[in-house]
Amino acid sequence: MIRIGHGYDVHRFAENRRLVLGGVEIPYAYGLLGHSDADVLTHAVMDALLGAAALGDIGQHFPDTDDLYKGADSMLLLREVCRILSEHGYRIGNLDATVIAQQPKLKDYIFNMRETIAHNCGIDLSQVSVKATTEEKLGFTGRLEGISAHAVALIETK
Repeated sequence: MIRIGHGYDVHRFAENRRLVLGGVEIPYAYGLLGHSDADVLTHAVMDALLGAAALGDIGQHFPDTDDLYKGADSMLLLREVCRILSEHGYRIGNLDATVIAQQPKLKDYIFNMRETIAHNCGIDLSQVSVKATTEEKLGFTGRLEGISAHAVALIETK
């Protein structure tokens, strides 16, 4: 059986935070605010995977009220999501994600994001697509207030 899921996440910019997207640290004046490392791309991917399997969302599995996840590396959380999927009899077919950010420009980091996500999911690089776009200075991302991401996951039974 084949199933699909969609994930969406958003985080606002904050001073004195690292900017991490897809497990890759991006040099920038601001990072993203969140309970964990606020990796908006990885959070969207995790929600897409969990949604495809009808297993809830990241807030259910990694609540921001739990100090265990304060400052957590989202790659560790992604590995846990993949373990949960496997435990329920699923494997990843492919992932397709889009980061929406006016700044910083991400094209030089996309390949490393794909590699990092693929490695942490235990899948081939060819199964992971990451794209970046702006909103042409519209909306909160266009006003440089934060970054959002969408992801779609296709999973199949093992």
